[in-house]
Amino acid sequence: MNLAIASAALVDARTAFEVRTAVGSVRRLVRGVLIVACSLCAPPALAWSNHALATGPALAAMPELAGLGPVKIESLESFLAAQGASLEKVLDDEERWAREHVPAYPPRPEALRFVAAGAADAAELRRRFVAAVRISPEMPISLFVQRKPGAPADDGRAPMPAREVTMLPRDTAVDAVKFAALREGELVAPIEVAASASDEPDYGLDIGLWEDNGTPQGRVYGFGKQPFGNPALDFGTRAPFHMGFYHESRIVYAAAGFLKRTYPEYRIHLWKTLALHALRTGHDYWAWRFAGWAMHYLQDLAQPYHARVLPDVSTVRMLWINALYMAGWPDARNRAVTLVSNRHLAFENFQRTAMLAGHHERGRAAALFDALAGAGAAADPKYDDDTPRAAITLRSSGAADALDRTIAASLPARYVSDPSFEFGASERGIDLFTSLSRDDPAARDALARALAPRLADYGAYTRAFVRSLLAAR
Repeated sequence: MNLAIASAALVDARTAFEVRTAVGSVRRLVRGVLIVACSLCAPPALAWSNHALATGPALAAMPELAGLGPVKIESLESFLAAQGASLEKVLDDEERWAREHVPAYPPRPEALRFVAAGAADAAELRRRFVAAVRISPEMPISLFVQRKPGAPADDGRAPMPAREVTMLPRDTAVDAVKFAALREGELVAPIEVAASASDEPDYGLDIGLWEDNGTPQGRVYGFGKQPFGNPALDFGTRAPFHMGFYHESRIVYAAAGFLKRTYPEYRIHLWKTLALHALRTGHDYWAWRFAGWAMHYLQDLAQPYHARVLPDVSTVRMLWINALYMAGWPDARNRAVTLVSNRHLAFENFQRTAMLAGHHERGRAAALFDALAGAGAAADPKYDDDTPRAAITLRSSGAADALDRTIAASLPARYVSDPSFEFGASERGIDLFTSLSRDDPAARDALARALAPRLADYGAYTRAFVRSLLAAR
């Protein structure tokens, strides 16, 4: 009897060991393909190409915002000089909130706590604030607005070179934008501030913040090693702040726990908290500047390629492609990831060129502008701190597979179905909206129909965020 029990126990132990070994192998397989997928999806970390093109039309549909008077421009240094002491408590409270509510949040080191007292000058006060909110110290944070496409440059504002707005060495999308310089004390409409600021986080706010990025701030900010993407590529280091993989399968999370280390929720709440403080203390320019920064991250989450790692690639298929890779045949894995990256970038190109066309001639993209404005919708949703995870990414990740298939069917095969072509390396001069309008209007319309509900969410949740801000002031 004892021998039988012992034998059964040995069998059970061996079975358990084999199961654990098998599960471990599955996890390694999934983790392998996801690491490569994330590293290659990091370069196109821009979820929407030029947020201001879409934020402006989305906010123009808000009577609450249109009715606000102009705000007085002030530099960051002026804001900090006026509010430095009170910001100490605001940022302490915000740090407590993040530690309690953001999964896998990397606590801010105590040495970075914001303290206004004793700052030798305005530059030191700014340095302390930048460190406390853990953004790149190389960001210009200059005073500017984006000019609307086609708008006349006769408003008395001097043009501002893109190099004075962004820290990125090269960015064709930013370089194509016309910026205007603002002067401290000048008046400007809140919608101009918020729309322009909604694109600003893509100018370098989150670059080089990880300890393996080779930057001074990365070594002291406390974020740890970069969870995915290439830490040597500056534009790739921002990806974990702009993506939210909240709705993958359990086996994916079991195999790739690093996917939980994404922090758009942290950024949204931080900038919203600062926007509220600025509103309550009469610093309306910085209220709308911070609000625009917050909008950026929630808008990113409305882009399906920022809410799903590999759209239209099942977990079983990921296992198979990675098994082939481990057996010495890498083509299937490289092909899958390259195609997803190309479709991501091509989709952004179509969205940006459609927005540009619509700004110049509304009728060319009327349905997309109507979607942004919420035309035909019963009402905008409500916004709270759970909305980015529980609503925005739930909708965008759920739409990812169908969108990926529509892109593959609608755009030229060379751009989205040829793994030997790299869209990001060859995008200069490509205008997918115009070329499809000329060569294949049916394909343009199919892709526009797929884009419209994503822009509808972009607009609806942007307005919901602003209403939550106004209600709480």
